[in-house]
This record gives sequence, structure tokens and C-alpha cells, in this order.
Amino acid sequence: MTNKLTYLLLLFTYCLFAQEKEDITNTQDIVITPEVMLGYTPEPNSNFPERNPQTQFGVSLGWNQQDNRQEWAQRLKGPRTGLYFGYTDFGAKDSLGGAFTIMPFIEFAAFKKENLTVQVGTGVSYFTKKYDSLTNFNNQAVSTDLNWSFRVFMYYKFLKTEKIDWRLGGGYSHHSNGHTKLPNQGYNSFLFSVSAVLKNTTLPKNSENEIPSKTFNNTSYSYFSLRSGYGENVLALSFNDKKDIYTFSGEYGKVFNNTWKLGVGMYYRYYEHYYDYIHGNFSLVQDGREFESFKENPGWNASNLGISVNAEVLLNHIGIDLQLGVNLHKPGYKIDWRINQGWDYTPVDIPEWWMVGEFDSKYKMKSLISSRLGLKYYLLGTHTAPKNNLYLGIYINANLGQADYTELSLGYVHSFNFKEKK
Repeated sequence: MTNKLTYLLLLFTYCLFAQEKEDITNTQDIVITPEVMLGYTPEPNSNFPERNPQTQFGVSLGWNQQDNRQEWAQRLKGPRTGLYFGYTDFGAKDSLGGAFTIMPFIEFAAFKKENLTVQVGTGVSYFTKKYDSLTNFNNQAVSTDLNWSFRVFMYYKFLKTEKIDWRLGGGYSHHSNGHTKLPNQGYNSFLFSVSAVLKNTTLPKNSENEIPSKTFNNTSYSYFSLRSGYGENVLALSFNDKKDIYTFSGEYGKVFNNTWKLGVGMYYRYYEHYYDYIHGNFSLVQDGREFESFKENPGWNASNLGISVNAEVLLNHIGIDLQLGVNLHKPGYKIDWRINQGWDYTPVDIPEWWMVGEFDSKYKMKSLISSRLGLKYYLLGTHTAPKNNLYLGIYINANLGQADYTELSLGYVHSFNFKEKK
């Protein structure tokens, strides 16, 4: 599953990098931006290895979109899209090692300020050191070689020269495996950066061929979408084998100016781990135990039903998708919480005297709120507002903010009621 995600992220990167530029006669070259970062990583678990400050070195290969005449590029005021390569030294070579990162990104102006930009990216990282129960027990941040990576940075251009724009930046980065293996406490880092945007001074200035900005009328249309997905996760350290999750959802909403998409929907998910725990008559569902009634209908109690609000930025073939949901039915998560939020290293056979997780306010929030973040690749470019379209998506799903599972999905979109606002 992780390898599939890596290949798909590379495909998404290529597509984002190669967005069509219609009617362009003065195409800008790739913008190279080296960056040095220094920061702090809070301890993700107790007894975490002692370490020096985190350091990172990265290079962004970006493509300015101000000459792209597609509507999304004009509406977003000519953002920069591209690919980020980075190496992270976590400050303890023997126990934490380093991480090599590759991720597609988009960078756009913030607060309508020319000197202030925001960059958002998500991709994958390869780690040179990970958790090992015998040789690296205190590093419980990651337990897999490949992990999801996410970063969001804000940059301030403080010095502009003919060849280089110098920037100061600050931001946040995250690494975790999407709950495909435990332990998975993850790395959460806060960083300060200095970067240099290297300009291509060979391009002609004020060229007669320079393409002016294009004016678009405001438009909107409705859409209906269906999606099916396949994911994987683990239940607990004592049930640390990956099992399947199947999803199905429907969504209705509107697309504004071929760029912003907003909708509401419903989703259904089936967790194989929950079903196998209930059907296998493990400790917490045995006769006389707390969840013995789950055995009356294991399939339904292994299911998750909810409603959601979906927001998406459309970049022609690429979509950046965010969903917030409310779970109406997810009883299996009670088992999940009891096992994982009590004493450490809960065994398969849980004694009745064992301290399990309490149903506190934290549980109520995580059992109620779901979230998902991901990328879509549309078969047909959305700038033409096709009536029918298909997409492939990759997502990280979470309970509020805690990773739940990693997912691949296939979706269908039907659009109708196109309206132009004069």
C-alpha cells in the first residue's frame, strides 16, 4: 500500500508540474529555490532520545503560473507549483537518523501582499532510522521506512536583487505513516528558514510576446459525485497487522469559477479490523464484558456512517481536497479507544483488571469528528467543466487530527446547471 502511494504521489507531482499553459509564447523556466531550516521537534513519546535541534536542507523546483491562461491560475493570481526535495537531520544520528522527502507543492500570495507567500505541500519521506523493539525502542515516532509528509510555510521576501530574492520563513512539518503500523507517534516540527529564489535573468523583460492577464466572468455549476475507496490500517500494537477498510460516499455541491468546490455528503466505511475483533470473540466482546452485544451484528458494529463538508481547490487536472465530517455511527471505535488509550502494550487477552482508555472529552471529540486530506487526479481537465469526469485520489484520514487510515479511491463526477454571472 505504501509503495502504491509513493508511485501515485510521483504521478500527481508530474501532473501538477506539467499543467497545460494555453497560448503561451514566453514560457518561464523552472525557478530553483535552495532553503536551509533550523527548528525544534517536541518529544512524541516519553523517554524519547536526546537530540540536537533539527536541521533541514531543501531545494524547490517551481514553475510560475502567472502566464498560465487557465482560469484557476488567473483566479489564484499566478501561484507557483512544483516539486520540493529535502533532507532532514533529526539531531540524533544513531537513533533518529534522517529523512529524504519528495513532495509536490503550491505557493501563493498571502493577504494580497507581494512580499508574503504561503507554501503548502504533501508527499512522502524515506527514513534512515525507525522504531525497533530491541535496538531503537525509545524512538516511537515512526515504524516504517516510508511515511506521509506534510508541510506549510510562510515566507517574507526581505531583499530583492537582480538575480536573487532572499526570504525568511517559518512553518510546520509533519511525518507519519497514516496508521499503517504502530507505534506511529509521528514527528511534528516547528522551523525557521532562510531561502533564495534564483531568478532566470536570461528571459527577456517587457517582451512584446508577454501575455496579459485574462478576464473571466464569474460562473457556477452544481455537481454530484460518487466515490469508492480502499484503505489499510492497524488496530493496536497487539494487532499490528494491516487490514482493509472499504469506503463509499456521495456528495452534492457547487463549483465556483472553475476553481473552488464546496459540497456536502455522506460516507460509509467498513473496518475489517473491527469485524475480525468482534467476530473472533476477543476479550472486550466476550460474554460478560463491556461490548458483548456487538456480536449480535458484527458487520454493522464494524461500520462507520457520517455526514461531511467538502472543500476543494481545482487546478485543472489536480484537486487539493479537504473534508470535515461528523460520525453518526462508529461503535467499533470504542474498542479501538479502550485498547489504545489505557496502559501501554495492552495484550491480546485483556484481563478485567487492566486499565483501559476512559471515555473522556478527548474521546468524545475524536469519535465524533473525522477529517481527510488528499490529492485528486481528474481524467478530464476541470477548466472545461466537463459534464462527466473520473478521478483517482490518495488520502490520509483522521479522527479529528489523529491518523486513522491511508486510502486510495476512484470517483465519478457529474456536473450540471452551468450558470454565468455577468
